[in-house]
Parts: sequence; C-alpha cells; structure tokens
Amino acid sequence: MDKLDTEFKFGQEALNLRAYRQQVLSSNIANSDTPDYKARDVNFSQALTGALARSGISTGVNDGTLAMAAPSTGVAAAPGGVTLATDAAGQVPGASSPGGGANDNYGPLLYRNPDQPSADNNTVDLDTERVNFADNTVHYEAVFTQLSGQIKTMLAALSTGT
Repeated sequence: MDKLDTEFKFGQEALNLRAYRQQVLSSNIANSDTPDYKARDVNFSQALTGALARSGISTGVNDGTLAMAAPSTGVAAAPGGVTLATDAAGQVPGASSPGGGANDNYGPLLYRNPDQPSADNNTVDLDTERVNFADNTVHYEAVFTQLSGQIKTMLAALSTGT
C-alpha cells in the first residue's frame, strides 16, 4: 500500500498546489482595482519540490512553469503570513491564505513587479493574470487526466486478475 501512496503522492501534491495557485491568481484578478494591492504568485516548481520532500518523496523535476519567480525577474519573497486578530469569543482566527500571505505547505507567496507603473500603486496586470490563470488551468487538467489514467490502468490490472 505504501508503494501506491507514493505513486499517487506526486499527482496529489501537484493538484493541490495547482488549486492553491488558482486561488492566488483569482485573488489577484479580484483585487485588480484595489489601491496598493500587490500581485502575488507561487513558485510552482520550488513549492512542489518542497511539498514532495516533506512527504518523503524526492524528485529532480523542474517543470519551469514559473520562470517569473527567478530572482533576476524582480520577484521578491513576501514577508511572513498575516495573523488575523479576533475581538469576540465566537470568532475563529484566520489561517494563512492567498489573501493573507504564505501558505505553510507551499512556502511564501512572491510579489510580482509590475510591467507598468499605476497611479494607485496596484501591481496587477489583468492580461498577465489571465494568461497565468489559463496556463494553470491547462496544467491542472493535464495532471488530473494523467492521474485518472493511472487509476484506470490500475483498476484494469486488478479486474483482469480476478
């Protein structure tokens, strides 16, 4: 069973990270008109490598899907996550999320330097966000299709043996 878990762990982590990145990109798009909002993203290959390492799986895979995260492109690591204060006994403190900073599972969010300055200091470029959103969607669907294929192959192998 451990071998099966290991076999599917890469796909599981990749899908989880793609879903998280989709939330980050959605947050950027939703805040495109918010003054002083800084566009953020995830270094996909670094975050996936870290998540797999924490799971005990090592890989040399670098899919290059987030070339913009290299230091030479002007993206800096975001500061630690935001802590939300509660002011009533019934409130639940918030966790780190795309709207609040780093996700403990995937490391810090990165700030994207704008291609053009804006009057309200917002660094969201809707064209860039839409392209990244569509690219991430295609990659998510590809990983999902691959994982589905592995499951179907395994089920076919199990059903022919009975």
